[in-house]
Amino acid sequence: MPVIVSSPLLRQALVADASTSAACGLLMLLAGGPLSSLLGLRDLLLRLSGTALLPYAALVGFLGLRERLPRAMVWAVIIGNAIWALDSLLLLVSGWVEPTRAGYAFVIAQGLVVLMYAELQYVGLRRSRMAFAA
Repeated sequence: MPVIVSSPLLRQALVADASTSAACGLLMLLAGGPLSSLLGLRDLLLRLSGTALLPYAALVGFLGLRERLPRAMVWAVIIGNAIWALDSLLLLVSGWVEPTRAGYAFVIAQGLVVLMYAELQYVGLRRSRMAFAA
């Protein structure tokens, strides 16, 4: 499995992604009820999304603290972020939810932030170099 020596940009993007994912996940998990009425999104959707973000944040944070990373794991994070951003848009146009204006703003903003992390991680991956066995 190809291993890379991660660039500073990649490490920073992974740690920032992990930090915001953990914060957003905790917020949605612990305050799903109040957020539900404010955003017009189902409590269950918010709590399940928050629950999914916590192990993701732990994994991405772990990766961000390592100098050497499996290239495939970094690609999995980048692709996962791109899928999350696309799913955020699809959620809004699907008709499955009826968000308030604040709900639209929340879903769009978090989708754009996740897309930004995917882009930063991609650029950081391109700046990383292949690791050779020592």
